[in-house]
Amino acid sequence: MNYSPEIKKLIEDALSEDIGTGDITTLSTIPACKDAEGKYKAKEDGILSGIDIAREVYRVIDPDIEFTAFFKDGDAVKSGDIIAQVRGNARNLLTGERVGLNLMQRMSGIATRTAKAVEAVKGTGAKIADTRKTTPGLRVIEKMAVRAGGGTNHRFNLADGILIKDNHIVAAGGITAAVAAARANAPHTLKIEVEVETIDQLREALDAGADIIMLDNMDNETMREAVKITAGRAVTEASGNMGDRDLRAVAETGVDIISIGALTHTVRALDISLKFTLE
Repeated sequence: MNYSPEIKKLIEDALSEDIGTGDITTLSTIPACKDAEGKYKAKEDGILSGIDIAREVYRVIDPDIEFTAFFKDGDAVKSGDIIAQVRGNARNLLTGERVGLNLMQRMSGIATRTAKAVEAVKGTGAKIADTRKTTPGLRVIEKMAVRAGGGTNHRFNLADGILIKDNHIVAAGGITAAVAAARANAPHTLKIEVEVETIDQLREALDAGADIIMLDNMDNETMREAVKITAGRAVTEASGNMGDRDLRAVAETGVDIISIGALTHTVRALDISLKFTLE
């Protein structure tokens, strides 16, 4: 698999951070000519993500390492499943162990949490989306993990779309002024989303011609009213502490999207181990 320069740099930076000037433990205890085999094992049930990232970690360290995956991103794994095996120079296998595990465990944790959210709203028509509340430097792979879990991606960066939030509204002089300025200055290919906190703001955003309405921290009854008022004139997105809400109840208000920052910013890594056998 060919990865973007962004992902390759992410991996190289992670390896540089972890290795420093050299893996002194491995260099001082393992002969240079020794080969080994290692197996990745799931220690709990979950959704796998990052298997190819782990492969790429070893490719960067040593292209001769053999990496055989038995599952792919998006697959459900059970505790005890052997996810993949690696074989090659023991020093290089050990040196890349932690970085590969860190990335795959975090990505799998994100995919697992996302899959649970997707399952909670199944059949309602609502989509689960992430946010920009990602780990600095890891956004591209964390959003990959959300997709592996069945979710969808919100903006990757500030250039991806216009999202007029509360502080933009204040600085621009109101919702109507902010939307008008966006229409006048931004490319016509970009959709305009407006964050609203009240029904009055919702009506103003609709009258201003917003394409997407973000319903921020509304209770379910208010969101249901907002969806009814919108009546298909714009896409509706529920947002604000959604990780703590009953997602099924939120979806049943009729919103199109539920965006959840907690998919990436408070996720628990999936427990995966890598055990070696010297040859």
